[in-house]
Amino acid sequence: MNRPFRRHQEMVSNIVRAIAHRDTDIRDILAAVTPGGGKSLLPVIAAARLIEAGVADRVCWIVPRDSLRLQAEEAFVDPVWRTALGHSLTVRAAENAPDLCRGLQGYVTTYQAVAAAPDLHLAEFQRHRYLLAVDELHHLPALSDLDHLTNAADETAWSHSILPLLELSSVRLLMSGTLQRTDGKAILWLPYKQPKGTRRVREIDFGAENWAIVGYSRRQALAERAVLPVTFGAMDGDAEWRDPLAQQKTVESLSQSGEMAHDALFTVLRTEFADAMLRVAYKACRDHRAARRKAKGAEPGDDVRGLGKLLVVAPDQATAWRYVETLRARFPQDLREIMVRAAMSDVADSQEAIAEFRMRPFPAILVTVSMAYEGMDCPEISHIACLTHIRSRPWLEQMIARATRVDPHAGDYDGQSALVYHPDDPMFRGFRHLIETEQGTKATITRRRAQRELPLDDVTRERVPAITPLHSNATALRFDTIAPGPDFGTVPSAGPLADGAPLQPGLPLFEPPSIAEHRLRQRIGQMVAAQVIEDEDAHLIRRNTGYHAYNAILKRVLGKSRAEMTLAELEASVGWLERNRLSDHSALIDDDPQYRWSSSRRGGTIRLGPHKF
Repeated sequence: MNRPFRRHQEMVSNIVRAIAHRDTDIRDILAAVTPGGGKSLLPVIAAARLIEAGVADRVCWIVPRDSLRLQAEEAFVDPVWRTALGHSLTVRAAENAPDLCRGLQGYVTTYQAVAAAPDLHLAEFQRHRYLLAVDELHHLPALSDLDHLTNAADETAWSHSILPLLELSSVRLLMSGTLQRTDGKAILWLPYKQPKGTRRVREIDFGAENWAIVGYSRRQALAERAVLPVTFGAMDGDAEWRDPLAQQKTVESLSQSGEMAHDALFTVLRTEFADAMLRVAYKACRDHRAARRKAKGAEPGDDVRGLGKLLVVAPDQATAWRYVETLRARFPQDLREIMVRAAMSDVADSQEAIAEFRMRPFPAILVTVSMAYEGMDCPEISHIACLTHIRSRPWLEQMIARATRVDPHAGDYDGQSALVYHPDDPMFRGFRHLIETEQGTKATITRRRAQRELPLDDVTRERVPAITPLHSNATALRFDTIAPGPDFGTVPSAGPLADGAPLQPGLPLFEPPSIAEHRLRQRIGQMVAAQVIEDEDAHLIRRNTGYHAYNAILKRVLGKSRAEMTLAELEASVGWLERNRLSDHSALIDDDPQYRWSSSRRGGTIRLGPHKF
């Protein structure tokens, strides 16, 4: 075999072989694989073994985004692995139409598709024995009946729709690059230890009965040369802005900004500091590509793979377009749109841009807000400019992993690199400390904001505008290679386990339509309010003015109000909100006279950064 199994792939192969031979009662496999470690082969390994043995008839692979369905199809038709595993299975990227498999051995779908047509997928699982592979499981919050620590109001359409499929499947392969959710909530179906005493920490139970848990840490992946080591380019700088009371504020060092770190970060991402980081990242990637081109004996303009590419992650769409224009100005007119592409929700050809960035020599630079950070398999990415305000560990780990994949076109492992530029703020330093010292299998149980804090109908509170960025400079740049970090917890044996009680059944498969509609309408309202709070905290909108405007935007996007929607339309609406930001569609209410009247009564307009909309 030209490509030997990595450690976690070998372990999963042994586990499914034991299941296929009826040597174990295990039916749940959790693969916690560091981002970029190669988990996309695991469903192929499991399906090849289990379908051949008659344990499962078909395989269903659920991914979080439509752009990942093609990558899942590609994994099953990879000629090297088809020969190595001796399988001839093929799966199709299915739409929500009858006959999901169309004569093949399985299908790939998305969370959104299952939520939009749950009965279609449920009927398929009732007719056949399925191996269910769920990718990036951390997107699915646990439902309240499965985890008493999770409030019932936090149920999502995705979890509710996928839960019956988990219950009906013959074997479950659950995969994720992180075992934490950004909100600290439990993840659907996973086994957790009961918290002890008053310590509110949620931790995966690595010794859970009837589970096989496979961990593949970044340390292990580096040892096997499965991923590249990361070098961080931490850029410090000063910043100047006006606060909501029009008072001028300054920090001389972003790394020493203390309580003003969030405002300072907001400022530098939208002023001269960001331009300086783009220049540095662009030059580093350009020099890297020139060296690689020389090593390959290629001329400028040749269609050569393996030269390296630059991924730029922006804080919002308006700023992203400024970054695009800044980078395009560095190329001749006829090459600007070829070399630099944008992938954002308001760009019609975003999926095509991502596909070209992945599969072709050009474009060499992709600017995005969030579309391309998770799951995108583009080993040619060698440089990242992290110009986003997001600082959650799972999000940043996924983003960094875009550059740590080994590029088969780029020569020897030792000659490849992953360089990530980022603002040297205290929050990013905290993230680096966490990934170098903690496994990422624990999460603090967070309390939900009280309902009274949501910006609903309270018009008496003072309306505070966002801060106004004025000026910033990049003052210093230092490089550090990140430490390998710790291993995952002890991994249970892949052999037979002692008999134990089955997993507690979850919510009923069905509920009265009126109850479901009421629950989904409430959930949509909470999701809208959550986006308002997030955008307020990021200074993207004024306080206490966003909720009604965001509801107006949502109604324009969906074409009708929530009160008029069918159950299926409500499910689809939840899925849409899970993957889109309402602020990106603000232009839909620019000329809405009803909104202008409503806004004037409530005493404010929404602002995206310093710009009104």
